[in-house]
Amino acid sequence: MADYIQITATGIEGVEQRELLLALLAAEGCEGFEEEADILRAYIPGGDLTGSGVEEILKENNIKYSLTTIKEQNWNAVWEAQFDPVVIEDLAAIRASFHEPIPQVKFEIVITPKMSFGTGHHATTYMMITEMAKLDFSGKRVFDFGTGTGVLAILAEKMGAATVIGIDNDTWSISNAEENIAENGCKHISILQKDEAEMGEIFDVILANINKHILLANMPVLAKQLEKGGTLILSGLLEEDEEDITRSIESQGLMHIRTVKRSRWICIAASR
Repeated sequence: MADYIQITATGIEGVEQRELLLALLAAEGCEGFEEEADILRAYIPGGDLTGSGVEEILKENNIKYSLTTIKEQNWNAVWEAQFDPVVIEDLAAIRASFHEPIPQVKFEIVITPKMSFGTGHHATTYMMITEMAKLDFSGKRVFDFGTGTGVLAILAEKMGAATVIGIDNDTWSISNAEENIAENGCKHISILQKDEAEMGEIFDVILANINKHILLANMPVLAKQLEKGGTLILSGLLEEDEEDITRSIESQGLMHIRTVKRSRWICIAASR
C-alpha cells in the first residue's frame, strides 16, 4: 500500500473556518481527518498531493501547515492512539476493540481504527446515523455509496437489513471495511472496490456520505436505483450546498423530505 501524507494545519480560527477547510480538503482528495483545539490533521495518499489544490487552499486561507509522511506499517499505532469512542444518542456507539463496551446503546459497532473516513467523529457521519434511526431497515436492500470504514453498512445490517452492498474507490477503505465487517460478525454485507454508483440493482435505502460534486454527478444513477417508497440519505455537504443538491434531487423525480444541520454541515433525506 502507498504511503500517506499527514497535513497538520494550525492556527485555525473558529468553527466556520475549520468546517470550510474540512469541506475543501475533502474535495481535494483528503480521506481522513482528526480535529483538536486549533489543529486539524488531514490525510491524503502520497501520490495525490502533487497536483491537488491542498497546499493552495491552506495558503489562501493563511493557514500554517506541515507535511509528514505516514508509512503504512506505522499508521495503525498513530490512529489508535488518537481514536476515542463515539456515542450517537441512544442508538449507536462506535468504538475500537481495546475500548470498554458501551451497553447503554442499542447497537455497538467495533472497528479497527485506520485511515478510512467515517468513524462517527465527523458531523456528517453522526447525522447519517441519526437519520438512519428514523427508518425501519427490516428486510431492506441497502446501498452504501462511499462506504469508508463500513460503519453505515454495518449499522444497516444490525438494524435488520437483508442485504447491504458497500462500494468505495480506495484500497485502504475496502480493506478496513472488510475487517470491520468481520469484527462485527456481519454476514449480509458485500464490499466492492469501484468508482461508479451504477449497480444494476434496485435498493430500498441508499446511503451516500461523500461530497457535493460526486453526489451531483451520480444523482441520476442513485435516483434510478431507488425503489418506489425508498429513502435516499445524503451528506458530506455544507449548508451552501443545499439548494444545488435539493434541485438535483427534485429534477430526478425524488421528493425532498428534510434537511438537518450540525455545525455548518447538512444531511438531506429524500424519497421516491
